[in-house]
Amino acid sequence: MADWRSFWDGDHAIYVSDRHKDVHYRAIADGILAHVAEAGLRPDAVVLDYACGEALETPRVAAAVGRLVLCDGAPSVVAKLRERFGRLPNVAFALPEDLDTALADGAADLIVVSSLIQYLSPEDFASLLERFHAKLKPGGRLVVADVIPPDAGMVADVASLLRNAWRNGYLPAALAGLVATAVSPYRKIRSEIGLATYAEADMIALMARHGFAARRHRPNLGLTPHRMTFVASPTV
Repeated sequence: MADWRSFWDGDHAIYVSDRHKDVHYRAIADGILAHVAEAGLRPDAVVLDYACGEALETPRVAAAVGRLVLCDGAPSVVAKLRERFGRLPNVAFALPEDLDTALADGAADLIVVSSLIQYLSPEDFASLLERFHAKLKPGGRLVVADVIPPDAGMVADVASLLRNAWRNGYLPAALAGLVATAVSPYRKIRSEIGLATYAEADMIALMARHGFAARRHRPNLGLTPHRMTFVASPTV
């Protein structure tokens, strides 16, 4: 396994069960819709879900906005999205390299990127911020979620998994999944490449250098409350 993009494009068992996957994507959709409401977006708003994964709740999100663009770096994931949701008239699909075709510069009211930047180098993240800046409308909103703080290790992730598994009825699968993860490609690539972490002040400063006024937003979007979400708007 050479990199994170190859990992996500292949077969993996990052979700311990179908129930876990359903709960995860429901939480992501809930978070996106909460930001749609908080931002006061109109029904014709354009939303980009970047690094969307399988986006199982796409119909619910698409029903609340004018246009939804689903973008993911794994070609196999995008192919599945097209197959599953291609009949929805206001949903578009793209790989990152094809995003300009699906979404014009200055067109997005809201961009949400969750659980991605830990897999990026600082240089790649900076480039992505520049791209998001170009895609947003003036006054648009960027949500960067699931940011790992430097003091949050794997123990916090495990505790979060077990807590959510207990609440949502998949604890046996979670316990089995933890055993499998110990010898999985995920564990191997995480130990070899690592995950990027950011302190709150450093994230706000980094986004400022790339044209965004940012602030910490609570709660974090998704199932990991020990991680961080930031909300930002273009300043120039």
